[in-house]
Amino acid sequence: MKLIGLEEHFVTPDLVGHGASTASIAQPGAWAEASRRLLDLTEERLDDMDAAGLDMQVLSLNSPGLQAEKDPAAAVRQATTVNDFLAGVIAEHPDRFSGFAALPLQDPGAAADELERAVTQLGLRGALVNAHTHGRYLDDPALRVVWERAEHLDVPLYLHPANGVDTAHVLSGHPELVGPMWSWGVDTATHVLRLIFGGVFDDFPNAKLLLGHMGEGLPYVMWRMDSRWEFHAHHGIELKRGRPSEYIRNNLYITTSGVCSPAPLLTALLSMGADHILFGTDYPFEDIGTATRFLRDAPISDADRLKIGHQNAEKLLGLAPTHAPAYAGV
Repeated sequence: MKLIGLEEHFVTPDLVGHGASTASIAQPGAWAEASRRLLDLTEERLDDMDAAGLDMQVLSLNSPGLQAEKDPAAAVRQATTVNDFLAGVIAEHPDRFSGFAALPLQDPGAAADELERAVTQLGLRGALVNAHTHGRYLDDPALRVVWERAEHLDVPLYLHPANGVDTAHVLSGHPELVGPMWSWGVDTATHVLRLIFGGVFDDFPNAKLLLGHMGEGLPYVMWRMDSRWEFHAHHGIELKRGRPSEYIRNNLYITTSGVCSPAPLLTALLSMGADHILFGTDYPFEDIGTATRFLRDAPISDADRLKIGHQNAEKLLGLAPTHAPAYAGV
């Protein structure tokens, strides 16, 4: 079975410094190993992919990426440089790599233009955004221009976690809860709800949002969200489609990245359907072999396995099948 991974991280030497805040949440040895692998694109990474039977990685700049840059002009320059670099790596290995652009959201107009350049000139397949940009979330009215461009180009935005603007009081005194084990998922799911209730998908009904880590918990609370939305005071907010779940089922696509467990996969299939689930490994923060074995052995139909493994990615990202899979199994 051919496998395409959609949450596969890298970094360049010039942008390593942006990850200092992320480094603070990891054990030193684990961060050192991940950092080494993030910088490697064509040596050990390809060997790891071959050993695990991962045919293609859709590469994206590691969190927090350009969102950490304080100077808008510098962010614009960095976006051009890193997207050109990524396109060059893909050109050297077109059957093994594709990519998501990094966007300088500090300057919304420039970000929209860079998205268009990355897609139409560089062949990238959308963009990945690491959480907020100095407190600005993707529902901000200033960023409508980016959503408009993404919808026009028919490419997804991938929303990936990063450290929050601040730390919720409920987490005070418990720094072990800050990061990908807990707080990042809560923050990212809330970010998606801001998009829904902020009217982004009402304004751009064909916009596509990718979300990793089996949907950051959202597929599992859809019924309750719908029920409580009918109960809650709406504070002047009305959804054109009536219920939050309508947006999750239609505009949201999730990946299996970082979650190698049958129970949440089965729940996601029941909640969202196989057409909206794609494969990811969360390289190098999770083991590729564990991720690929998980999907191959998952208690799902072979038709759903093929959709999740590669067919949905080919359709959503416009990736044409070009070669036989690295792994000969189903």
